[in-house]
Amino acid sequence: MSKTLATIVRDVPLNKTLEDLTPDRPEKGELFDYLSSLELKSIITRLSLSAEENATALYKAEREEILSPEQLASLLGEKVFYTLEQEDGFIKEILIAGEDKAYSLSFDFAAEVIPYLPVLTELFTQKEKVSLHIKEQIVFLSECYGIEYSKNAFDIALAAYISKSSEQSYAPADLANRYLHKTVSDAESEVALLPEIYEALKKELSENEQDELFYNMEMPLAYVLADMEMEGFKVDRESLASFSKLLSENIDTLQKEIYELAGKEFNINSPKQLGVVLFEDLNLPVIKKTKSGYSTNADVLEKLRGAHPIIDKIGDYRTYTKLKSTYADGLYQVIRPETGKIHSCFNQTVTATGRISSTEPNLQNIPVRIELGRQIRKMFIASDENHILVDADYSQIELRVLAHIADDKTMQEAFKNNVDIHAVTASQVFHVPLEEVTSEMRTRAKAVNFGIVYGISEFSLAQDIHVTRKEAAAYMERYFETYSGIAGYMKESVAFAKEHGFVKTLTGRRRYIPEIKASNFNLRSFGERVAMNAPIQGYAADIIKIAMVRVHNRLAEEGLKSKLILQVHDE
Repeated sequence: MSKTLATIVRDVPLNKTLEDLTPDRPEKGELFDYLSSLELKSIITRLSLSAEENATALYKAEREEILSPEQLASLLGEKVFYTLEQEDGFIKEILIAGEDKAYSLSFDFAAEVIPYLPVLTELFTQKEKVSLHIKEQIVFLSECYGIEYSKNAFDIALAAYISKSSEQSYAPADLANRYLHKTVSDAESEVALLPEIYEALKKELSENEQDELFYNMEMPLAYVLADMEMEGFKVDRESLASFSKLLSENIDTLQKEIYELAGKEFNINSPKQLGVVLFEDLNLPVIKKTKSGYSTNADVLEKLRGAHPIIDKIGDYRTYTKLKSTYADGLYQVIRPETGKIHSCFNQTVTATGRISSTEPNLQNIPVRIELGRQIRKMFIASDENHILVDADYSQIELRVLAHIADDKTMQEAFKNNVDIHAVTASQVFHVPLEEVTSEMRTRAKAVNFGIVYGISEFSLAQDIHVTRKEAAAYMERYFETYSGIAGYMKESVAFAKEHGFVKTLTGRRRYIPEIKASNFNLRSFGERVAMNAPIQGYAADIIKIAMVRVHNRLAEEGLKSKLILQVHDE
């Protein structure tokens, strides 16, 4: 039977010849259009296709140079659609949308901008504007020209992000393809299509009931984040340099100790050389092998802990080198000399959850779990002796959001009575009076509480709290018996995602989840976890965004000198 199944059947009656089955060459322009509509960019590149091969697919706009400030002024109607490019602190080019046309104003030197500054100032401070990356423009125009960008603006990239937060790009060319089914290959055509993209996005925001989210939360927040970037965070430069030196000394000591334990010198940063030392020279048990040799990642080292003194030393060495390169040295290099501060970039259109992210450098990820990491936090200081740092942190915001949207009375009562939610959960799950809950019980209950928020599996929970899978399953079962409203919410959220293809927060923020219909079990399970978590994490992100806008406005309204300088998810 196996042989029959494996044998190719060669006697099927066919009325075709091999010549009949030769594939036709596809029409390149049509193929480009089709692959573009599916956003299969890597295949387009691999097949060397381009829009030019199909003239009907390509939208082309004229370009006309702006030759005087008077001509520029004549183009500023009630609403101006434009893009701005800057270089080395001056305006390099502005493109303004006309009727199937883009008006171009280009500069080669900073001095050439000066005659146009009065008209440009009118544009940025008075006119209604539609553009992209407005937060970056606010920072650039303020720092380089002292221009205060007015709030009657619409950010097309931000609107597209709110409409669909899981896209990889919000560039005009991609938006023209996505919303207008037009292909563009130059900046002039992109700008000329901004009015049409704007109308399509406005319509979509309205249909998705996201106007409030865009106009009253995300657009005002762009101005708040711009102010935070310009304000920056003061760093104690001398302490950071001393800390880097201390780390270097520790790294040198650890390196010598590792060489001594290994019986030879080798490159500790090379997984290949380290693998040979651990698994051949020292004969430690092999945990995992890869194509290139032995795996020496963090999981492997954790499993080898206690097997040999060298393991702890290698772990410490990696921690110290990471602290030195990424934080001590990395942060020192990005301190702006003229301000003595680090000016991070806060991004609104990166995460699928709606959270703000921080880059260049990431100030939301300064270490806290190890003592040496906490030392780095101490180096972030107030601007001067007349200022202090104030930190405001939401208390278990995601669990409170969960209690609200799941309408779970048991969890709501715990929060209303201001009791320790993790101790209450431990009391319920382990069936002991509240006063008899041990620290270990509370720790496990805490893992369950936060695990549930992230749609944790029995297997992952068992790993996290070091119990058997059976025990973890029993904890989860008792948890859902205690908080029956949460069990119901989880099922409803997954069912809603399967039916509609997305979930949404109470403010209307959507998270599209194509994975929820995947045939692959792991991918589908991931989609289900996202369906449970996204409305919680997304709404928690919305709450702090609303708070940031309100705090920023109140500080300004009351003429206070205090400034918002950093946000880290719930604080």
